[in-house]
Amino acid sequence: MASAYMLKWYPQTLYNSALNVVVLHYKSVSHELKVFPPSVQFDVLFKLYKYACLEELRRELCDLDVLTRMLKVGDKRHLLHHCFQALMDQALGDHSTKISSVISQAYVDRCSQDATLDTQQRDMLVSQGLAVSGFLAEAGWLPDAEIILTACQGIINQDPSNHPHHLTRSLECCHRLLHVQNGYCRFEEAERTYNQAMQLVKKLQMAGATPNLASLYSEFSTLYMLRSNYAEAYSWSVKALQAVVCSFPRPPLVDVLRQSAKACVLKREFKKAGLLIKQAVMIASEVFGEQHPKYADTLIDYGFYLLNVDAISQGVKVYQTALDVRQNVFGGVNLHVAIAHEDLAYASYVHNYALGKFSQASCHAERAIELMLRLLPEDHLLLSSSKRVKALILEEMAIDNPNKDVEKQYLEEAHSLHKEALAMAMRAFGEMNVQTAKHYGNLGRLYQSMRRFQLAEEMHLKAITIKEQLLGPEDYEVALSVGHLASLYNYDMMKLDQAEQLYLRSIAIGKKLFGEGYSGLEYDYRGLLRVYSIQANMEKCFKYQNVLAYWKLLRDEAQETQTSPFMELTEPLLVTDTLHQFMTMS
Repeated sequence: MASAYMLKWYPQTLYNSALNVVVLHYKSVSHELKVFPPSVQFDVLFKLYKYACLEELRRELCDLDVLTRMLKVGDKRHLLHHCFQALMDQALGDHSTKISSVISQAYVDRCSQDATLDTQQRDMLVSQGLAVSGFLAEAGWLPDAEIILTACQGIINQDPSNHPHHLTRSLECCHRLLHVQNGYCRFEEAERTYNQAMQLVKKLQMAGATPNLASLYSEFSTLYMLRSNYAEAYSWSVKALQAVVCSFPRPPLVDVLRQSAKACVLKREFKKAGLLIKQAVMIASEVFGEQHPKYADTLIDYGFYLLNVDAISQGVKVYQTALDVRQNVFGGVNLHVAIAHEDLAYASYVHNYALGKFSQASCHAERAIELMLRLLPEDHLLLSSSKRVKALILEEMAIDNPNKDVEKQYLEEAHSLHKEALAMAMRAFGEMNVQTAKHYGNLGRLYQSMRRFQLAEEMHLKAITIKEQLLGPEDYEVALSVGHLASLYNYDMMKLDQAEQLYLRSIAIGKKLFGEGYSGLEYDYRGLLRVYSIQANMEKCFKYQNVLAYWKLLRDEAQETQTSPFMELTEPLLVTDTLHQFMTMS
């Protein structure tokens, strides 16, 4: 027994022992770290992190050259995020200067020496700016990434030549800048960057260059999607796919596939979206591994697809996995983690809506808002979505609460959140925008719960008008608003004939998009049954009782055959096969 026990113990490796010695004597050897290979220096810094030597770690990573060197150790990038986030958390805790701000300022200062730099040094400084800003953007520290990229663009613009190499670097900088501005909802700045990028593309093409524009066009698609111009977003996503060539690198391919899948979802091209997002998840798993932020990003988009094709329970599982990965990489106080909490909150709300169980959704919504308020200005547009989700949850919790005082409190809080979210959307987008329409619709539902029926009707009619003009009369968003107005007419305003027509319209759109087993049909069928019961139309009551029974049968069958969302992911196709399938899908 003793010998068997002894076999379970292994001495630490000589390399690990050496690392421990270096960390133990860090002060006396720190000046020699740069002579180590990058991978060895990285391991020393990670040991500092593990031993909570954060001051020493901060001193090292505040050095632009050290950070740039560490970024070359690609297989340990997620561990570098651990180190960096620990330093960001420390700064947020003691209100000191964030390391991301120290780094961005250091880069700006270095760029101010531009007059003393030769061409090669400028080129190296541009490469450094692209690398460091990419890391900051990946970690969610977008304002500092934008500062670096703006300074980087300034260096590039010092050379007025139209040489293809210079134009290509400038275009790459524009692409990165647009990504950051999109992510932080800086739409006016993004529009200027978009226009600049378009001019650079024309100059490159006039110079006879053939840049691969897939990633850039994908970012154009993102900009239009965020501004709710779904037709234009879809158009650019198709152009992005068409620009992909056989030799296109797989890391950026993941982003092109992700964005194209989202654009397809918003245009209700669900088969195309499913093909693209599943390929993106499989490639991300192979290229980055399943503990990498990029894999989590791809899962967020997979969850978005699943939620929109009515695979709600599967979507919840995928969102939970994405949150777990992001928390593991970034810890807690991070923008990407906050967004993952919000996505999971909404998915959980939808999943448990019929059961009236909202505690889990509420926890995630509150955590999302708590994190965002620590990281963003209180009027930032990203908060509008989280406030909307929390308000939806509060409304349902109010309805289910037997205590009238608590019900009133929840409804008033939900009202305040919805009004704040609407104001944010109006400032960012104006009246004629899908996001604004969604907020009108949410207020309509809330006013119904508050028994303010005229206001509820006004909000729903506004939402329907805007959505119809922007999305067409048969879009899913239109069906949602039509169904909500039908509920108001049916249960509270006794406009039964109008309610009937609205229910039938909502049902027709739902069946066309999702089939006869679509989960949302239940509320329309039950609404119709109430209308026909009040009207004593027994023939139609009997008809829709049978329709509802058949719907339940379809839902039960779907639940029994439902598999894990990850079981559908096997081996990715060749790029050419994926594109061929996409282009030939009807």
